[in-house]
Amino acid sequence: MCKCDLKSMNERELCEVAVSLGEKPFRGKQLYNHIARGEHCFGDMQNIPEAFLHRLEKEYYIEKPEIIKLEKSKKDGTQKYAFKLKDDLIIESVLMKYSYGNSICISSQAGCAMGCVFCASGASGFERNLTAGEMLAEVDQVARNIGERISRIVIMGTGEPMQNLKNINTFIELMHDAKGRNMSLRNITVSSCGLIPELEKFYKRWPQVNLAISLHSHDSEIRQRLMPIEKTYPIEEIFNFAKEYTGYTNRRITYEYALIKGINDGTGQAKMLASELKGQLCHVNLIILNDADGYEFKGTDRESATAFMNVLKNRGIQVTMRRKLGDDISGACGQLRLRLSGENCNGSGL
Repeated sequence: MCKCDLKSMNERELCEVAVSLGEKPFRGKQLYNHIARGEHCFGDMQNIPEAFLHRLEKEYYIEKPEIIKLEKSKKDGTQKYAFKLKDDLIIESVLMKYSYGNSICISSQAGCAMGCVFCASGASGFERNLTAGEMLAEVDQVARNIGERISRIVIMGTGEPMQNLKNINTFIELMHDAKGRNMSLRNITVSSCGLIPELEKFYKRWPQVNLAISLHSHDSEIRQRLMPIEKTYPIEEIFNFAKEYTGYTNRRITYEYALIKGINDGTGQAKMLASELKGQLCHVNLIILNDADGYEFKGTDRESATAFMNVLKNRGIQVTMRRKLGDDISGACGQLRLRLSGENCNGSGL
């Protein structure tokens, strides 16, 4: 018999589980409270009858992936976690410590199908979507490991979240539920390559969740070379979507732009990008591409990156340069990648 994961269920569903096993609905509420606190062991739930817990263990489980590797950056304290799932697939999460609290970058898929040529995340191909419980477990396991609260979540690790929209919706619902984890929607960010039909469904359901789009070039030809998704959803449609999004939510959209030496980092390209973005309610997050072994693309130098940023600033575009965090442990953007053979599990993605 295949057991079901309780961590993926909301309070109502857990009440239904309780009733199906001959208990009163309030037992489901108790169960929900335990799980929302990050608990995963039935034996620790002392306010729930032992007989009920034994019945639960026969048919259900609470997702708890095994931490098989933990690396800590000597530069900035960033921590990279490699988790083994029940089917032996490996995913990764990255913990970043800031003055305002702990932020975690989680994966939404095992592997990635997007094929961005500069990003190591999809090197091993796509395996499957993660469940809501598995994504919640990434957060819970890291919080338990450090003994501190996670204050912000970015769904920006391995995978394209919009290809896993149903489980992303459940994950956000459970993270935001006032009866459970009670995380503000504005403390959650979702990043996408630009799957427009799914993005339209997403923002209309979650208008307060921060949205980031992987842009990497204003030029369709260059973007197509870097990101195969450009063939399906070209940059013109991305910009049209952004106007629709900001008009509906009255919130800015973030464009992520990895600066790649000799490809998209020229000041002329910065001027063209500024022209395209003029009048948009947006923010550009520049990222000096993090080098990954075996990839031809290299990050631009700091001087060129600063010049690119200044062009945008001088033309009234809101722009920041992302700090390099965790690059010495292959935990920075674009470096996460899966090596399923041996013990060297170096990651997932941007």
